[in-house]
Amino acid sequence: MAVKIAITGFGGRMGRALAEALMLAKEAELSAAIVRPGSSLVGADAGEVAGLGRNGIAIVDRLEKSEFDVLIDFSAPQATVENAAYCAAQNRPIVIGTTGFDAGQKTAVLSHSDKIPLCLASNFSTGVNLCFKLLETAARVMGEDADIEVVEAHHRHKVDAPSGTALSMGEVVAETLGRDLDKVAIYGREGQTGARERDTIGFATVRGGDVVGEHTVMFLAEGERVEISHRASSRLSFARGAVRAALWLAGEEGSARAPGYYDMRDVLGLN
Repeated sequence: MAVKIAITGFGGRMGRALAEALMLAKEAELSAAIVRPGSSLVGADAGEVAGLGRNGIAIVDRLEKSEFDVLIDFSAPQATVENAAYCAAQNRPIVIGTTGFDAGQKTAVLSHSDKIPLCLASNFSTGVNLCFKLLETAARVMGEDADIEVVEAHHRHKVDAPSGTALSMGEVVAETLGRDLDKVAIYGREGQTGARERDTIGFATVRGGDVVGEHTVMFLAEGERVEISHRASSRLSFARGAVRAALWLAGEEGSARAPGYYDMRDVLGLN
């Protein structure tokens, strides 16, 4: 029996990509499509909005009007806080791809992981999560002898910077090296900044056009440098990973995974 999956943020680019990913998945099906209250998409056929043909599922503006086994949430920070609370009250797993949380919002979301299985990741791409593993190795081997810089690029519509994925990459490197990213991160440079301090991790952000997502971490040592890069050409890579995470949380034969805080590396068996 197919796992019923609801999608919030359905009116956005990722919502449409998730609908396509669900159409390609044999073990899952779209059961509900949710948009923000007051959206002009309310009542429209979800399949038509996603460009996949009519599927008979009317778009709604309230999660309470939906039936689902797992929720996939790519919406906005405060909406995700509320959606996570609802899922916890209904004992439903949730997959979260929303980025841009402040510390209080993230704490509120994760507080529900003692009640339900919750998968929160800055990026659900298989390739990006492989990069996280490669970054651990690079940091162990080169990190103490190299300057480390993170460069990311996204489309003009992205509202948070640096990207959640870039921050996660920085966190992986900092944790491997025993550093506190909050203390060593440098977000952009201007003017007379002085010589670079070795322990810092720099971030540079590019916004423009229709770039889906590009990330490069550079380890710059004397006489050589190593770059670990990932470039996404389609949002479908993120969407298929999120569906994979939803199925993983749902478990086998309708038995959901144990409550807890998981990320995509858990789903892929990389942790």
